[in-house]
Amino acid sequence: MLHPPFRPRTPRAAAQTRGGLRPFAFAGCMLLAAIAIAWAGTLTTAHAEDAGAVESGTFTIDESHVHAAFRVSHLGFSDTIGGFKKISGSFTLDTDDLAASSVDVIIDTTSIDTGWAKRDEHLRGDDFFKVATFPDMTFTSTSVVPTGDRSAAVTGDLTMLGQTHPVTLDVVFNQAGKHPFTGKYVAGFSATGTLDRTQWGMTYGAPALGTQIALLIEAEGILEE
Repeated sequence: MLHPPFRPRTPRAAAQTRGGLRPFAFAGCMLLAAIAIAWAGTLTTAHAEDAGAVESGTFTIDESHVHAAFRVSHLGFSDTIGGFKKISGSFTLDTDDLAASSVDVIIDTTSIDTGWAKRDEHLRGDDFFKVATFPDMTFTSTSVVPTGDRSAAVTGDLTMLGQTHPVTLDVVFNQAGKHPFTGKYVAGFSATGTLDRTQWGMTYGAPALGTQIALLIEAEGILEE
């Protein structure tokens, strides 16, 4: 089931310290995984409701309608929220055999955005994403397990900082059909999940700075012609 979306809170001055940057970095990476995983939710619903109601094919993620947000505790005083501005990828939906569906996502780590330039600059450095060496994060799905008529648990490999570990998200299919303005066939979904940033070697500030990163993803894919 999709968890209720969190409400962003205004970061306090304390969140602007070096420590406040670390959590964002990890969260951001995980978002990449979340986005890729979310597509699978669409597959599950298509199978559960009517394989003929949702079209199979390869969908390109709509970069103007994909949002990957993360939330992490800042020393217990408040939660810091951020995301990435550049996310791309695609997913192949097979309504006849969900297990045959797949998804690949790429996140530009240099595009991290937490609403404060100095913090973002720090996150791009060696303490966190090391963007000079690892400019991208990638996610490749490995399994899709239906959990309801419109939901699924999607697992995939998230590669960040040269390490690859599995991430599982709770995905909910929203709807699929022709876009009322463009006429293109679109599939949309929402996803939530959590991950432990230290698994990818990002231990800066832990455990004072939150290690459990909450993820919130909203995305749409356009069926390729």
